[in-house]
Amino acid sequence: MTMPVYVSPEQLMKDRADYARKGIARGRSVVVLSYEGGIAFVAENPRALHKISEIYDRIAFAAVGKYNEFENLRVAGVRYADLRGYSYDRADVTARGLANIYAQTLGSIFTTDPKPLEVELTVAEVGGSQAEDEIYRISYDGSVADVPGCVAMGGQADQIQNALGERWRQGLSLSEGLSLAVELLGRDAAGGTPTALGPSQLEVAVLDRLRARRAFRRLAGSLLERLLRADDPTTDVPHTDDPRPGLHDTLTGDQQNQVPPAGIDGRRQGPADHPAPSGG
Repeated sequence: MTMPVYVSPEQLMKDRADYARKGIARGRSVVVLSYEGGIAFVAENPRALHKISEIYDRIAFAAVGKYNEFENLRVAGVRYADLRGYSYDRADVTARGLANIYAQTLGSIFTTDPKPLEVELTVAEVGGSQAEDEIYRISYDGSVADVPGCVAMGGQADQIQNALGERWRQGLSLSEGLSLAVELLGRDAAGGTPTALGPSQLEVAVLDRLRARRAFRRLAGSLLERLLRADDPTTDVPHTDDPRPGLHDTLTGDQQNQVPPAGIDGRRQGPADHPAPSGG
């Protein structure tokens, strides 16, 4: 008869933490930073599977790790936000509340399931001013950090975070913030020659504080290319609620390719009111 092997709780938690950290470190990094006009999200991600997504009116989500795991968390966050906003008030949906829900979920899975989730999340909410922006980092074990101004996750996150701490400042323009994030994401892991990342290799989105309702916009194509050029006068993203003709492919919300349909099952609500949730 085989005797059961005893593993101390300390060793079990350490093994789970090492497993999750290794899985997260294999992914490419994501940078989230506050700038004068809002909050920017930048990832080296040439694939169509998004690491950056809209959650609610002025809240967005970024993740690193296993795509299927953080995508399930994203959908759950959209459902939570839509149901809470419908049941109470849109103002009751906050990044802090969403971060607490994610922390409880990740912490419960980390302590009770055989395998922890190999994910790390950032939830951000844009405020009326840069001082009011909120950025929360949620780790695989459910720990939450209220991050002041900027955060890096995944890959070489520690190196990037140290550089952000030295170079990020209040009042950066969008162009300056994006250039800083792209430069740091392009640094070689061993500290060698930086890699120049072009728009086609990046996933970029912003929460624009000047927009009245839905602050989230993706940046791509020619607009992103101009924002990353130091010699171009484009220093910020247009914030009209109806983007001008010609910007449709470069400045869009998540309604085309990111948000699932059907009420509390994930649909983004229109600016007027809440429809009744559909059954699912």
